[in-house]
Amino acid sequence: MSPGTAARRAAELATALARGGPLPQRARSALAALGVALDVRAEAGGRATLSVPGSVGTLVVANHQSWLDVVGLTAVEGVGFLAKREIARWPWVSSVARRHGTVFVDRWALRTLPDAVAALRERLRSGHSVVVFPEATTHCAAPGGRFRHAAFQAALDAGAPVRPVSLSYHQRGRPSRIAAFVGDDTLAHSLGRVLRARELTLRLTSHPALAPDGDRARLARQAREAVLGREPTRA
Repeated sequence: MSPGTAARRAAELATALARGGPLPQRARSALAALGVALDVRAEAGGRATLSVPGSVGTLVVANHQSWLDVVGLTAVEGVGFLAKREIARWPWVSSVARRHGTVFVDRWALRTLPDAVAALRERLRSGHSVVVFPEATTHCAAPGGRFRHAAFQAALDAGAPVRPVSLSYHQRGRPSRIAAFVGDDTLAHSLGRVLRARELTLRLTSHPALAPDGDRARLARQAREAVLGREPTRA
């Protein structure tokens, strides 16, 4: 990708972020400016949605590879997020996150976890869907890390369904790690790679929702199996 193309994309991204309008529309404009195609699918012929219709919100759980995951999920639906506290300092992202009910959590201060779970429970009870990345950090590719259990307790307490979602990146039909944002990588470096990428596609696959039954460990295990494309264990 030529430097001129990357510069043009950066300028178009700045314009897209400055626009008003519904958040999903702005997210789709940002993806278009980056040259990233969004391929939304549903397993077993279901609807490619995040929220399950009902009086309570949906706990949406997904694997996590990149900051671009957030843009792609928002392009499908204007959901809130459970996010690490560092994101509250990111330009533009922090202001949008706060306006849409994002719950921030300090990953290194376990004493604050009960408050974060309680806030998540109340968001779900009030009818707002929230995305959680239960691996708690990014991974280059599947199988990633284990799903931590705390967020699933909030779903059980709120009686909220759980929607597993699989995220993957592709270039010319083949798996790609160019959007991965891991380790000591910086947001600027990761953004630069995406701006220069050719034919990058974010594939989002929505799986059947799980009922808020049983205990949080089993629910977390079932959700992870669905995200990885395995048949969820029922026992």
